[in-house]
Amino acid sequence: MSTSISTSFVVQYEQEVKHLFQRQGGYLRPAVRVKDGVKGSSTTFQKIGKGTATTKARHGVITPMNQTHTAVSCSLSDFYAGDWVDKLDEAKINHDERMAIAMGGAWALGRKVDDQIITALDSTSQTAVSWSFSTIAAVENSLLSSIKSLDQGDVPNDGQRFCALSPNAYAAAMKVTSFANSQYVSPNNQPFEQGQPVFGWRRWMNVLWTSHTGLPNADGSSSGTKGFVWHRSAVGYATAMNAGNSAANQAVSADITWHGDRAAHFVNHMMSGGACLIDDTGVFELTLDDSASLPTS
Repeated sequence: MSTSISTSFVVQYEQEVKHLFQRQGGYLRPAVRVKDGVKGSSTTFQKIGKGTATTKARHGVITPMNQTHTAVSCSLSDFYAGDWVDKLDEAKINHDERMAIAMGGAWALGRKVDDQIITALDSTSQTAVSWSFSTIAAVENSLLSSIKSLDQGDVPNDGQRFCALSPNAYAAAMKVTSFANSQYVSPNNQPFEQGQPVFGWRRWMNVLWTSHTGLPNADGSSSGTKGFVWHRSAVGYATAMNAGNSAANQAVSADITWHGDRAAHFVNHMMSGGACLIDDTGVFELTLDDSASLPTS
């Protein structure tokens, strides 16, 4: 059981449970290619190379494109998040301890899904786009350079481009007029009305942008923070065919079992999933600086 449960005994009048501030689950899964219901510990995502058009003589034989076919392997890992709830402890508190632990477990596994996807994004070998925070104009150039990297790589501009920034970098982007002003963005995408898009995305230049605290070194003070811009088809996430597999973005549910020898319930979540980089040319790292102050001019 949770060894700190006794701290909940004394405040009898407070029934609402407040979890420690935490990112409540993951939200990168819809931004990648997903394969559910995998049987086994691994699977593959198919990648097809580029084709080249050729000429032919009249009545001649057409030269085949011979597009390369590559099977990208994706290994699945198992993770668990559970805790004990003593039966007599439940009589001493007014909140639903089992539900509180169930929610905390679901959020923990959701963050693990994001961690796996971010690890896959971080394995790209493409040249990183270095951001500058010296002036507002420099931040705007950094935004445009991030998109330009996709354009130069022939990454389709089909509405499936995504970008994840640290909260500091996203705040700097909000200083850019073309990123935030209503003359440039639709009424539903104005960041000063919505704030930073947590558990959501906002579209700008046909890229879906978000702020994410789980990015490498996104601690608000590191100069080595990383962000990423990518196409949905460049990264894959696979989930196993398991009952109650939280990696498949199921609703908050928990396996709650009674253990008489402990006089306690065990509340458990589990997931089996894995992420992989399918196409290296569709992911670009952004070199950010969370130690930089927000530009004022």
